[in-house]
Amino acid sequence: MAGKKEYTVPEFRPYPVIPILQEDAMVGDGPFIAKPNHQEDLGFPGELVENWEEKAIEKMGDMLKKYRSLQVYLDSCVKCGACTDKCHYMIGSKDPKNMPVARQDLLRSVYRRYFTFAGKYFPKLVGARDLTRDVLDEWYNYYHQCSQCRRCSVFCPYGIDTAEISMAAREIMAAVGHGQKYCNEIIGKVFKIGNNLGLPEPALRDTLEGLEEDLEDDTGVAVKIPLDVEGADILLVTPSADFFAEPHIDGLMGYAKVFHEAGVSWTVSSYASEAANFGMFIGSYENMRQVSLRIREAAIDLKVKRIVFGECGHAWRVAYSFLNTLAGPFDFLDQNYPIPQHICEFTLDMIKKGELNLDKSQNDDKTVTFHDSCNVARATGMGGYPGGQFDIPREVIKAVCNNYYDMPPETIKDQTYCCGGGGGLLTDDLMDIRIKGALPRMEALKQVVDDYQVDHLAAICAICKSQFTKVLPYYKFDMHMIVSVHQLVSNAIVLEGQEVDDDE
Repeated sequence: MAGKKEYTVPEFRPYPVIPILQEDAMVGDGPFIAKPNHQEDLGFPGELVENWEEKAIEKMGDMLKKYRSLQVYLDSCVKCGACTDKCHYMIGSKDPKNMPVARQDLLRSVYRRYFTFAGKYFPKLVGARDLTRDVLDEWYNYYHQCSQCRRCSVFCPYGIDTAEISMAAREIMAAVGHGQKYCNEIIGKVFKIGNNLGLPEPALRDTLEGLEEDLEDDTGVAVKIPLDVEGADILLVTPSADFFAEPHIDGLMGYAKVFHEAGVSWTVSSYASEAANFGMFIGSYENMRQVSLRIREAAIDLKVKRIVFGECGHAWRVAYSFLNTLAGPFDFLDQNYPIPQHICEFTLDMIKKGELNLDKSQNDDKTVTFHDSCNVARATGMGGYPGGQFDIPREVIKAVCNNYYDMPPETIKDQTYCCGGGGGLLTDDLMDIRIKGALPRMEALKQVVDDYQVDHLAAICAICKSQFTKVLPYYKFDMHMIVSVHQLVSNAIVLEGQEVDDDE
């Protein structure tokens, strides 16, 4: 950890007690504010507009009319306390404003002031507040301490979705010229280049050709990662981290091996190489739509029959929950397959059909657990049946690994804890809250490390993998213990014609 900025890392708790609250523990300026060009590329004002208060209230009014759920969520809360200890950021930071109900109230209090009878005439009686610059700054700070993971919603008796409120607050701020640099800059790169990295077609092609060479060196088999192949059956849309970062890149090699051994034709698109859609993080459905339309256009231009998404949690949420309404209909695709389909669904189907020759012993040096990524767990499905998003990744892992253990039941599946870096928080200027927010997941991980000697943590989300790579060392774990599910698949696949050492 030499040379790194020092952060206060929360201590592991002997048992999951609600922490003693520390008022204003996470007061700050929030993440870096978007530069004018980052705002304007997304159709927002470049800087905070002069009449921002009026414009913000006007924007809130428009959203209340457009999204009926938002008003329902703002009106429904009875302060029952069910969500109090459900947010990992509150647990790690001890700041009471990171309680989901308190974070909601930052927006709810302004809503009441301008959109309810009691708030207009008796504001103090109902906790209504004027929208001032201090309130705007408070919004900016605390609404970027929410990963929109929706864990609190699982426990809310009224089903209030804090993620929707966080998304609304961020869109209001962006609409008046006060957006976040990290998310908005990334969306702009997708619009201009086609991926979050701003990686142009020649660089992407060189990267994929390099990976093909690595695959052939490792296996002796010419496994291809095709780019812009017209007429391929499958368009793979995957997070851009899969093209260059560890451990993501090993997952991409796993996809390639699965497609190769299954004998299907597939391609990546340079126009729409990015699965991630940060439009969701900033609450902008119009920007979500524009990013999603690139995928539709790529599928049409390349004349594919199927779309398969790689390992990215929020990309799968957007694909599963929004893609057909944002960019559909996809009536030009083969209707005999899920539209869209997750790579884990595809791989498990190939495993069940006996299309893959697997040697589970190739992962015997690993004892594995699985992290349910928030957006997959609480906002999607797989396999066409309830709970498929929990079962299918685990079935894939167990098909390629002999040593697997789940973390405690209250920390996985629909109750899973966030990695701490989702929802647009995966930026170094928010490292403090990212470390604190990871505490509950690190505690659950420690339990299986202690009980079962788990030494690898598998995930199917690019953000989770990137977050864990950074925060694991702060909690005294090896950063390399985080792996892609398809990295495990890649290890176990024995390709037809593959050179295998006699000692293996």
